[in-house]
Amino acid sequence: MSEPDPTLPAQIAADGFAIAEGVFAAHEVDSISEALTREPLARSRAGARHAMQNPFVAELVNDTRLLRMARSVLGPEASAFSATLFDKSPTSNWLVVWHQDTALPLCRREDVPGWGPWSVKSGVIYAHAPARALERVLALRVHLDDSTALNGPLRVLPGTHRRGVLSDEAVQLAAHESEPVDCTVARGGILAMQPLLIHASSKSRTEVPRRVLHVLYAASLAAGDGLELAVA
Repeated sequence: MSEPDPTLPAQIAADGFAIAEGVFAAHEVDSISEALTREPLARSRAGARHAMQNPFVAELVNDTRLLRMARSVLGPEASAFSATLFDKSPTSNWLVVWHQDTALPLCRREDVPGWGPWSVKSGVIYAHAPARALERVLALRVHLDDSTALNGPLRVLPGTHRRGVLSDEAVQLAAHESEPVDCTVARGGILAMQPLLIHASSKSRTEVPRRVLHVLYAASLAAGDGLELAVA
């Protein structure tokens, strides 16, 4: 089994994201798609939260290729704690404005400085986290379909992950000042990204679906400040 690109940690540190093509073969992507069809998850308009409830997904997040990528950036103890299926299609189409991903699932609520506001989503406790916790998290986005310029690919602002947690106003200012990059990724490829990287996506302009399994890894389930990440 091939090793992850040795330049991946440097790319993530510099730009906040990196693309690895051809990580999963076509038949492997078919198996993932079939498993999600056999045991469907509770859906929202955009897809399904808490995808690790699907046994196949719970096993997939420990695939050696994914773990090696995550651990090359986060360290040898990194593990998956959350997965979300995004499913953009002609019948479920949406846009996402420029933002950072700052909410993390937690085992319990503790009123700790720097954490919050708090919320509950599908029975799981979430809190907006400080930069020190989010810098220890990496998302690996497994592409189940080709992500093209026409079907609402993720757009990112390179380097903005180094600015810490920003206000909505600061995010929009950064979007005006920065040159966005469209992250087009072929089926079976992976986009790795830091949650603090400012990103967005437009509506799809084609009949081609865009399904992505968005898996979060952390250097440790101990999130800091006495808090522990929930596996969801």
